[in-house]
Amino acid sequence: MEVREARSSEEVDEALQLRERVFWGEQGVPKEADRDGRDGEALHLVAVREGRVIGTCRLVFDGQVAKLGRLVVERPDRRRGVGAALLREAERAARSARARQIALHAQLPARELYVRQGYVDRGASFMEEGIPHVAMEKPLPDA
Repeated sequence: MEVREARSSEEVDEALQLRERVFWGEQGVPKEADRDGRDGEALHLVAVREGRVIGTCRLVFDGQVAKLGRLVVERPDRRRGVGAALLREAERAARSARARQIALHAQLPARELYVRQGYVDRGASFMEEGIPHVAMEKPLPDA
């Protein structure tokens, strides 16, 4: 498996299709909530195996904060390290862009994935698109 920035519009399209299957199909998230108009400005990261995108997330930069979102992994590949690998690559990319912090909204069932990668809760849980979430962040001090 290779985890990296998307290299073509075709890979970004594959990532968007994966988000559709997971968010719209599995979780019932409305299309408008997923497609928020920010994909054009985002840095899309992909996990690729045998030429196929099996995981993705995106970073949207707001000053020195990298906002991580839309992390999804194909169902058969979950709990096999794909999400953790995407988070490590997101941290590398955020540092490269000189971000000082990564912020995200984690679905509560996935919270431990982020905790294992050094993210901490910021505030109480809340509902977003009918799914319980918690705001989390990770500082990126100079290495």
